[in-house]
Amino acid sequence: MKEYKNVYILDHPLIRHKLAIIRDKNTNTKQFREVISELATLMAYESFKDVPTQKIVVETPLETVEQTVVKENSIAIVPILRAGLGMVDGILSLFPAAKVGHIGLYRDEETFEPKEYYCKLPVGIEEKVVMVVDPMLATGGSACDAITMLKKRGCKKIKLMSIIGAPEGVSKVADAHPDVEIYVSTLDRCLNEHCYILPGLGDAGDRIFGTK
Repeated sequence: MKEYKNVYILDHPLIRHKLAIIRDKNTNTKQFREVISELATLMAYESFKDVPTQKIVVETPLETVEQTVVKENSIAIVPILRAGLGMVDGILSLFPAAKVGHIGLYRDEETFEPKEYYCKLPVGIEEKVVMVVDPMLATGGSACDAITMLKKRGCKKIKLMSIIGAPEGVSKVADAHPDVEIYVSTLDRCLNEHCYILPGLGDAGDRIFGTK
């Protein structure tokens, strides 16, 4: 895969450790769900380095001091249903006041193309930094469509965060949306004939929610 200025691989020992847990086929639903959320927290710490901030004055027990805080009402999280829901609480643990929207896309089992079935976004989302989340960036079709939907609604600052990316999906999004920052914890080898990431971790949605 060629190098992209808008693609960031968040390689860290803690992330690699937790990635090993969710890859393991013997990891149960409870632990898988917890670790997905923990990974989202770790990745959000890095991917929101440029979060909007503002200055406030705080009174300590001794004197007043100017401090920097996250700008109020500046962030929105948009999970791609359903697997993206597993990452929301991990980001909210850092930004509890963030608004949450939802985009529903399913994959046609014959064409592997995404189909929209739901879209509900916070009021004023066009003025916020929007983080689109989906654990697996496979073909890139769902992510591209979700980002296009947000742009049509006026969103100007969009980021994409996925735990695992396939070269095919990362390249597709990076080429289609060069203005969107893409964050993944690891870049896997390729997609198989069913468009699953290899080595991957299987179906993230099924493993988060305990379905087959």
